[in-house]
Amino acid sequence: MSETSVESSIDPLFHLLRTVPFSFLRPPRLRLKLPTFTLPSPMTVFSLILLTYFLVISGFIYDVIVEPPGIGSTQDPVTGAIRPVVFMSGRVNGQYIIEGLSSGFMFVMGGVGIVMLDLAFDKNRAKSVKASYAKAGVSSIVIGYVMSMLFIRIKIPGYLH
Repeated sequence: MSETSVESSIDPLFHLLRTVPFSFLRPPRLRLKLPTFTLPSPMTVFSLILLTYFLVISGFIYDVIVEPPGIGSTQDPVTGAIRPVVFMSGRVNGQYIIEGLSSGFMFVMGGVGIVMLDLAFDKNRAKSVKASYAKAGVSSIVIGYVMSMLFIRIKIPGYLH
């Protein structure tokens, strides 16, 4: 006998409140249908995941919380002219908005290059299309890597020297 705590209650008022209303009231017969929906296409899911990856990698949460300026500025010591600065040099835990977005774009570009390399190995494609995917994939990975390393060297002067 597995009685729940509701059924094994000793309180007579509880039993009375539980049984009397249902002696003259009947629950309505509802004709509810479960909602039907179709699953999103794989490309839609991939696009949403890629967009989420871009936002997380580019520091979107940091930008929303801290609200840094979009771009910085510095004064040239020789001429006294003010010039724009994209990277917050020397500060690893801080960034301008453009710095985060450009770094995130380079990481996404490298990831898309890996996807293109995967498409280049598809057996159902023509050789010219496979070669185009391979060239675009390799160049995307190389450009993304080189630019990311350049960004790191600008961000942290003297890094890996």
